[in-house]
Amino acid sequence: NMRADVLSEVVEGFMPPNSLEEQWDLPALEKTLEGEFMLHAPVAEWLKQEPNLDTEEITERIVKLAEDNYQAKVELASEPVMQQFERGLLLQILDNCWREHLAAMDHLRQGIHLRGYGQKNPKQEYKREAFELFSGMLDRIKRQVVNVLLTVQIRDQEDVEAVEPQAPQEMQLMHADAGSAYNDGQPVPEDE
Repeated sequence: NMRADVLSEVVEGFMPPNSLEEQWDLPALEKTLEGEFMLHAPVAEWLKQEPNLDTEEITERIVKLAEDNYQAKVELASEPVMQQFERGLLLQILDNCWREHLAAMDHLRQGIHLRGYGQKNPKQEYKREAFELFSGMLDRIKRQVVNVLLTVQIRDQEDVEAVEPQAPQEMQLMHADAGSAYNDGQPVPEDE
């Protein structure tokens, strides 16, 4: 659901509903999808092939493309591993965004009294702005989660094993001042 919501918002940003095709910014949409979500969606080509496509159908195609991308990652990593990754990712992003939200709320609280000078009810303004901050936080959480899940590169097991560092060889550690107790790396017998 997050993926569909975020991608729908992105499409609406470049192809506003109830707008003319001349108002659409297709190159910027394609660039944003490629750069931010690593989705190659040739929207301009789709429209050349099928001129009657509307924003809903284009959105459905982009969401389907993202779903296919995600399913390929699940097949490569396995369902339980991906679910654990998603859970950890969501908690981490939620934690970071919540901290930022609390800092923003504290900043709002400290400056809300100034609204009274502008002939506005500070209590009503605080409620309105706090709600906007909270809604913005929820949108940021969704966008960040979708961004990471679509851009994360899952490697197959062979790639992981090739990159993992080899186990270090057995080493002997020796203190620099231990020269008198050792002779060429061998312990000196105690009777000497």
